[in-house]
Amino acid sequence: MLRDGFLLFYCASVGFVASGVAASFFKMVTREPARFAMLGKGWLATAVTFLFCAVTGPAIVMDMMIRNRNTDNGALGMVAAGLCVAVFWSICSGILVLDLVLQLKESLA
Repeated sequence: MLRDGFLLFYCASVGFVASGVAASFFKMVTREPARFAMLGKGWLATAVTFLFCAVTGPAIVMDMMIRNRNTDNGALGMVAAGLCVAVFWSICSGILVLDLVLQLKESLA
């Protein structure tokens, strides 16, 4: 049970780091923060936007949560909900990233 918990924590860490790296790269190239918005027009832009948002989602959610935090009574629930979404999204992204890395490792060997 403890091993599974550590594995989930590792997957969440890998997913959130991948998300942060992709969002930071986008900000470095475009000089604007990553957000949930279309990156252009057409089917290729739609596909790229979908992949971009899938990878950078946890970083975007955390950034939105930090920017929009309030001190009123409902803020704690929103922060908890945003944190849960970011953690579960990071776990899923981390599993995909680790699977991709393992497949690349096997194909090179």
